[in-house]
Amino acid sequence: MKAIVYRNYGSPDVLRLEEIEKPTAGDDEILIKVRAAAVNPLDLLFRGTSYMVRMITGLRKPKDTRLGVDVAGQVEAVGRNVTQFKPGDAVFGTCKGAFAEYVCASESAVVVKPDNVTFEQAASVPIAALTALQGLRLGGLGDKGHIQPGHKVLINGASGGVGTFAVQIAKSFGADVTGACSKRNVDMVRSIGAKQVFDYTREDFTKSGQSYDQRYDLILDCVGNHSLLAHRRALNPNGVCVVAGAKGLWDFLTHALAAPVLSRLVSQKFVTFIAKLNKKDLTIMRELMADGKVTPVIDRRYSLSEVPEAMRYLETRHARGKVVITLDDANQT
Repeated sequence: MKAIVYRNYGSPDVLRLEEIEKPTAGDDEILIKVRAAAVNPLDLLFRGTSYMVRMITGLRKPKDTRLGVDVAGQVEAVGRNVTQFKPGDAVFGTCKGAFAEYVCASESAVVVKPDNVTFEQAASVPIAALTALQGLRLGGLGDKGHIQPGHKVLINGASGGVGTFAVQIAKSFGADVTGACSKRNVDMVRSIGAKQVFDYTREDFTKSGQSYDQRYDLILDCVGNHSLLAHRRALNPNGVCVVAGAKGLWDFLTHALAAPVLSRLVSQKFVTFIAKLNKKDLTIMRELMADGKVTPVIDRRYSLSEVPEAMRYLETRHARGKVVITLDDANQT
């Protein structure tokens, strides 16, 4: 089978489409014929620019030569302990090495795809949507552990992969949603559920909160282009700021160290986090899509051989919605 492989750190040029052995499902796994996969910032580890990351991925060269986590496709075969799936089922979830014609995934890492979404849309969900979902719940002020109807929520980076999911999920919770994005994406962000949208190139939402009514119960920061103190100006006295993204690893670590310290000094709460992939939250996203409350936004589509080009585009940080890798007729439901 064909798959994207990399054996050295560097630019997207190190990514190669190669012929490798087709995997076989283990006892607790399913073999998936890949119809689509999604590109995430996590996949940019092939760059190897951070030596802190190399402590995990391999100092001189990558230990794991495969890329891709988000996947959607059809079950080709199942392991002997698998009970929830059968060959032919359309599924989506997470795996290792999703940029390939076939992959193996744990039974606990995938769910059945809703009939009303395409394989491309389903593949775009796992990392981005679960980051949005868990971030919004983490910033909850209510007893149920998630945002409540009527909460004023601002999504910073509302036009990106995580942001487009966050706007729709927050709206499904009954929140009053505001987005911040570039001018070219204002109409799109408004169309998916934001009541108000800031063009960050012309207006800084952290300087707009002159009264309590203009401040927010929750800010979900998907890009990390403001300091925590700047976010504090836009929060109400008991508001919560959840940082789910940053311009780089160092910026994210800086926020992670500063957030708990600042939270002890002021009435507001500041949190940084990395999403935890789990079947329960994948099921929640499946239900939201099946009910028509969330529709994944896809920016660009690339073939398997074009993964390097997809990576270059992702590195520009200007993708609106998700970037997906398509195999076969993944655009069909």
